[in-house]
Amino acid sequence: MGFWTLLEVASMPILQVLIVSLMGAFLASNYSNLLPLDTLAALNKLVFVVFSPCYIFASLVQTLTLEDLISWWFMPLNILLTFVVGGLLGWLVVKILRPKPHLEGLIIATCSSGNLGNLVIIIVPAICNESGTPFGDTKACRSAALSYASLSMALGGFFIWTYTYHLVRTSSMKFKALEVAQAQAQAQAQAQQEITKTPNKDLEGDSQTCLLTKDKAQCDDDDHHHEYDHLDLVVSEINSVEHKFTTTSTTQQNQAAELEHTSLWSRVSQLLHKIREELLAPPTIAVFVGLVFGATKWLKNLIIGPSAPLRVIQDSAQLVGGGTLPCITLLLGGNLTQGLRSSNIKPSLLGGVIFCRYILLPGIGILIVRGANHLGFLPSEPLFLYLLMLQFTLPPAMNIGTMTQLFNVGQEECSVLFLWTYLVAAPALAIWSTIFIWILSSSNV
Repeated sequence: MGFWTLLEVASMPILQVLIVSLMGAFLASNYSNLLPLDTLAALNKLVFVVFSPCYIFASLVQTLTLEDLISWWFMPLNILLTFVVGGLLGWLVVKILRPKPHLEGLIIATCSSGNLGNLVIIIVPAICNESGTPFGDTKACRSAALSYASLSMALGGFFIWTYTYHLVRTSSMKFKALEVAQAQAQAQAQAQQEITKTPNKDLEGDSQTCLLTKDKAQCDDDDHHHEYDHLDLVVSEINSVEHKFTTTSTTQQNQAAELEHTSLWSRVSQLLHKIREELLAPPTIAVFVGLVFGATKWLKNLIIGPSAPLRVIQDSAQLVGGGTLPCITLLLGGNLTQGLRSSNIKPSLLGGVIFCRYILLPGIGILIVRGANHLGFLPSEPLFLYLLMLQFTLPPAMNIGTMTQLFNVGQEECSVLFLWTYLVAAPALAIWSTIFIWILSSSNV
């Protein structure tokens, strides 16, 4: 396969995403205003709760078997490594470039969470249609590609809706804490200005001073009495401050003692509660249910096949899940309009994310896949090896945009990051796909 042919194959899916995104941007613009902010938020929740779970479940049940899970055991580990290595690279970007605190989770998420769903489902089967690849018969290649892509999407959805979900939610908490701190600082500044503007009437003179109305001795006596009164007032204020300080210190000590007496089990239970909330996200539940039904033959026969008694469940899931990809892509374009209007994300952050996603991460991915293959961990299927390498090269997951809408944090910055990473994705995927296929064709893995 020539470079220009491969460039066309790799670029078409990205161009499709960009075209539909531009349509979403137009629908959200002031010219049509069919996707205002409230509608975007509601559509995000609908994708999160309904469309995405149905899409994941229908794809897994239809293409996955227990034998596939056993022979493809390295794929979950490979996807985990993409998140771990990408997360470490994103953490380095954050430490070096120091973005705003509420954007740290977003930067790490875009570096670690690849689009393991719809792009894989589009790109990998499309590769099978081209001649000159080391992937064998087109029909068999497409069938295997759909199974690989479905499992990749399901596993990617699990990691995205746990690890990435936690990152974006943590960023939201930081953003809200920053807003509260700024509001408190403004309130304190306003209060301080009001105190400064209040005149100190005790130090002001009357319209007639003492020397104009009394003799000098009497003025001196009055001054002494005034000084004594002033000293008594100062002593009283000092005693009051000391009492308040003692009371505050005692209260703080009591609170610290209460915190020290907090049981370890209470802290563990709080952590488990947070993990349970993230694992109970609808897409994550769909992954578990789809894996169970796909790997269990008698459960699969209940809903898959022309004579399956409950085939209407699969048909309904496919019907509803069919709206996932267009809705997510339209939302990407709708969020893009906000980013183009008012985002002030630094170019260095854009460069850091692009450098990590399209230069460092794919190179590390080749080393990991080649090392695993030399150790005998991988089946001798070139398409499977190609998919493992491709998982290190994908642009950021579009579900990140859904999460930023859900938690109302970093939507504008996320839109700009998506714009540039998806523009760079077309040539990057073409170049790296060429390298991957050359490695597989020359048996250098």
